Amino acid sequence: MMKISEFQTKDVVNVLDGRRLGQVTDLEINLKLGQIDAIVVPGHGKFLGFFGGGSDLVIPWRNIIKIGKDVVLVRLEETHYKEQKQLEEEGYKPY
Repeated sequence: MMKISEFQTKDVVNVLDGRRLGQVTDLEINLKLGQIDAIVVPGHGKFLGFFGGGSDLVIPWRNIIKIGKDVVLVRLEETHYKEQKQLEEEGYKPY
């Protein structure tokens, strides 16, 4: 069992390009099913999820490869970054 606060201390790293994406700031939870749907990492330019212009990066749970002691390894294609940015420009908010 893991607490949300323990998630927030872990770095999120994309295994495809080695990019450090940041730390988990929030979770999207499906209350009906009682499961986590996605983790949320602040976009570039944000500090601790506040202050700045970048939009949040929502990473679907299915893209998480491994949750370790200090890091969450995810697999995100470059297209995921582009698709999310395009959706946000069109006014879509993930939550």
